[in-house]
Parts: sequence; C-alpha cells; structure tokens
Amino acid sequence: MTTAGEFLSSGRVLMCDGAMGTMLHAAGAALDRSLPELNLSDPDLVSTIHDSYTAAGADIIGANTFGANRLWLGDHGFPDKVEDINATGVRLAREAAARAGRPVLVAGSVSPAVTAIQRRGIGSSERIEVLAEQIRALSAAGPDLLVLETFGYLDELVEAVGVAADVCDLPVIAQATFADDAHTLGGETPREVARVLSELPVAVIGTNCTVGPQRMLTVAEDLVRSASVPVSAQPNAGQPRRVGARSFEFSIDAGYFARYLGRFAAAGVSLVGGCCGTTPSHIRAAAEGLVSQSPAPAPARAAGAVRPREEPALADVVPVPAAGPSGSLAEQLAAGKFVVAAGITPPAGGWAGETEEAAAVLASHGVGLLAVQPRENARTHMDAINMALQLRQRAGIETLPTVTTWDRTIMSLQADLLGAHALGVRSVVCTTGSPPVLGDYPAVDGIWEVDSVGLTRLLAGLNEGRDSNGLALTARTSFCIGARVNPGARDPEAEIARARAKIKAGARFLVSRPVYELETLRELASALEDTGVPILLSVTPLRSFTEADYLAHEVPGVTIPGSALKALEKADRGEARSVGAALAADLLARARPMVSGVILTAPDDDATALLPLLAALG
Repeated sequence: MTTAGEFLSSGRVLMCDGAMGTMLHAAGAALDRSLPELNLSDPDLVSTIHDSYTAAGADIIGANTFGANRLWLGDHGFPDKVEDINATGVRLAREAAARAGRPVLVAGSVSPAVTAIQRRGIGSSERIEVLAEQIRALSAAGPDLLVLETFGYLDELVEAVGVAADVCDLPVIAQATFADDAHTLGGETPREVARVLSELPVAVIGTNCTVGPQRMLTVAEDLVRSASVPVSAQPNAGQPRRVGARSFEFSIDAGYFARYLGRFAAAGVSLVGGCCGTTPSHIRAAAEGLVSQSPAPAPARAAGAVRPREEPALADVVPVPAAGPSGSLAEQLAAGKFVVAAGITPPAGGWAGETEEAAAVLASHGVGLLAVQPRENARTHMDAINMALQLRQRAGIETLPTVTTWDRTIMSLQADLLGAHALGVRSVVCTTGSPPVLGDYPAVDGIWEVDSVGLTRLLAGLNEGRDSNGLALTARTSFCIGARVNPGARDPEAEIARARAKIKAGARFLVSRPVYELETLRELASALEDTGVPILLSVTPLRSFTEADYLAHEVPGVTIPGSALKALEKADRGEARSVGAALAADLLARARPMVSGVILTAPDDDATALLPLLAALG
C-alpha cells in the first residue's frame, strides 16, 4: 500500500479532487444546510461524488468533513455529532479510494474552527479546543493525511498546525486563502505565510479557494519562491454568479482550468486541484494535461528587489485642452448632450489622497462627472457615497456614486441618501451587489432588504416627497436615478425584463457593465429603444493579455472578442497597454451612435490611461 509520505515525495505533480460543496448543491442540497451531515443522512450521494473524482483521475480525495466541528455543526443543530460525522466521512472516502483500483489517498478536511463573524467573539483557547476535538475524531477514523484549508487568518492556521501535531502524527497540508489583492483576510502576504508555515511541522503548504486560477497563480508563485517545503494550489472555478435568491454558478470551463493548472505545475507547485465551483470535468481535463508532468524546480530567490516598471507621473502628462461640460448629469441627459464621465473606486484603507489627485487631473482634462464605483472585496475601504461627497467637496466636481443594497436595511439606505442629497449629491446609480467571497463556499447570509429595483423605487419615492413607509417628507429630493444593466448577461431576455422593471420603478438612465464588444450592446439598446431611457456605456481599457484572459474566462457576463485576445497576446509587454487603449478607442468610436454617454474607468484608477481616450472623444 502506498503511504502518504511516498505519494508526497514521488516527484510528480499530484492531483487533488475538486469541490464537494458544488456537487452536493448541484444534487439539490440547500446552501444553508450542513453539508458534512450528509455523511449520515445521504451517504450514497457523498460516495457517488467521491467516485466521480477518482474516476476523473484524482490522486487525493478529501473527506466531506470541511466545517465538521462543534461550532459549525452546532449552527445546524448537530453539535453532538462531531465524531459520527467525521468518522463516517473518512469511511466513505476510504471506500471510494478502494474502489478506484489504483492508489488514492484520503485526506481529512479541516476548516477554521470559526467563521469570520464568529472570530470576533471566540478566542484562541476555544478555537484550539474545537479543532482538537475534530482532528482527534478524524485521526481515529484513519485518513492518510490532513488538509487544513481555507484559513483566512495566519494565526488560526498556525494554531491548527499546532493542534494537529499535538493530537496525531498524520502528514499535514496547510492551506491559506488569499483575496484578489494577494493578501489573506488577516492582511498577510504569500511570502509571510510561506516563511511562517515552513518553520512548522507541515508536509505541504499552499493556498485554496476565494479566487480563480489566474489570481491564484500569482500567489502560488510567491509561495514557491519563499517556501522550503512543497506547495499546493486549489483555485475556484472563477467568480460565483448569483442565479437565484440562494444559488450561485461558476463559469470557468474545464479547458481554461486545465491550462492554468499546467502553469501551476510549471511554476513549481507539487499538488494541484480545485475548490468552489470545480467539478469532475475540471479535474479530468487537468489530470489528462498533467500526465507525466513533474513540478518545475523552485526558482532561486532574487538577490535584490525587482524594480517595478515606471509609469508616468500625473504631473508629467501633457494636458489636453478641454472645457468641462456645462450642467448637471440630469441637465446634460435632458439636453441630449453626450455625457463623458470617469470611473473611480474608493481606495483601500480609507486614505483618499491619491484618488483626489487623480480626480483633479481628470477635471483639468475636461471631465465634469466622476462615477464613484464600489470596491468589490472584503478589505476595509470608504463607501461610494462618502467618497463621492469627499470628491465633490475637495475637487469641486459632480459625482455619481453607485449604491449597493447588500448588507443594508432600507432605513439605513434612506438615511444615507437623504444625507447625501442634503450635501449636494444629485445623481445615484442603484445596484443590488453581492458580499465579497470570504473564503469558503460563497456566503448567502448578507442582508438584501431591497434589491436594485427596490432601491430605485425608494429614490423615486423620495423625489415625490414620501419616505419608505409612504409618509410625507418635509421636502422632496431631486435625484437623477440610474440603474445597472449588463449587455453580456447570460439570459438577455431576463436582463431586458429586469431593465424594464428598473425603468418602471423610476430609473432615468442606465449604466452598462464594462463592455468589450458591441453586438450584445447593440441588441440591448435596440430592445430598450422604445423606453427612451439613455444608456451610458462603461469602458475600461485592457492592459494585458493576462487581464483579458482572466475577464474572458473567470468573470461571469463578460465577453472579450477573439480578435482582441489575439492582438493582446501578440503584443510585447511594453506595447500591451497601447494596444488595449487602441481597442477601447475603436470601441468608443463605433459605440457612440448607440449610447448617450460613456463612463471611462482605468484599472487601479490610473488617470493617465484615460487621457488618450478623453482626447479622442474631443
């Protein structure tokens, strides 16, 4: 019988399985139920999923024990089932491994002891006690190794490694989860995680969940450079897309996933696999692509710091003479003027100095409207309304904040909007939004007391002089109300119907999601032409083939034309930005007759990237 140690030291790239939760939910399990408890109530379903992954080529399968600790199970009424659920989970996986007809290892899956919310009230000693109880139960059931996965805080992962070393002698794979900014939820970098974990009794360190293959590749490369033990990586199948009140889907196809897992192996990653959204199809494609591939040797650490590519300073950019548009957004739309706005996101951390500088440069080049768009990650940042107020007051420019409704009650939304109106904000874009993914299977516990249609209706009521309860206000507001629309939506008819619902609720203009091709925009504009509601086109210049590849495969509802992908792939690294700008300028020229304005957004709020487009618009 092949031991875990022999497997891990075999010198070939090992394939882990994919998501258990995705498969269970696809089979009908509700998002809010305890998935580990299915080991007891529906063992055949769990066994079938294990079998599908071994048939796909997985070398390691994880027992259905993620979250099978006293606290997580207690939230679902099963605090006394820790031993039974973990023991049965290992047994089901062990039986599936035996049926595979080849060596397959079984891993006991261990989540953090607490959720991010529970962490605020549960200290280290209780976390350690909870983990020790689960790991003892797992160890007694006889897995080949332990996988500590989806840990967003390094201190909790260090605790878990210590617990595992104290209560069992199983090899440990310790995996942290990183957000889009390549930091853990606790703020640690891959280098910091690698250096800390490499000093602990672990067989492998790695990363899983939260992000898709492209974002995770950057993290994995840093882990390989800094770790003294093998590295693992198990990305999600891209970003989740909400398709119902309590359901999500992932859009990455198996071919793209397999291509990136090959790049993980080439970067020196020893164990690869999948997390949220991945299925046996993803694992099969990746396993077939990795046959006989060995992980590349870890690259030598650089002797000195790598100098970043220098970008032109804002002050060094030659101004383009332009006069700012006259009138508010509402006045420009009413007069049929072509609206030109620039998109800006609130900075992480709360300090807005650089954002104010960018706003000032854009204003000097004729931009008379700043669209303040929410930052879509879990890092602390100023909200869009406050950022809009600050820019309005300090930069003296009209602002258009996008207001999301998730995790907000209707009363708090109403209070913020009335306050913003009192301070001069007159235009708002309404969107429902989703909570940022915080590590494990996408959360559905945010507050949605109203969605974007409800928020639009609330603003229309304020404009008519009544609050959310229908009571009269002392004065009416005068908001110019906008709403989001996605030309690239997977179900165009449903998107058009929802756009009409927003218009009926009171939306006076629509703002598209970022668009990179015109066919879907043309169809949307034609379908809504009878409403007479203007559409503002969102355009974001592409910076590289890597970015375009990510958007095309990992972001739901985005279409990148094959010609654009080829042009960026052929471009030298130094030329990619200019190619992206040229593509955006061509798109703008062809789209202008279809829309009533444009919102230009530069990645990372680099105002210099927008200046050629502003010049082209005249």
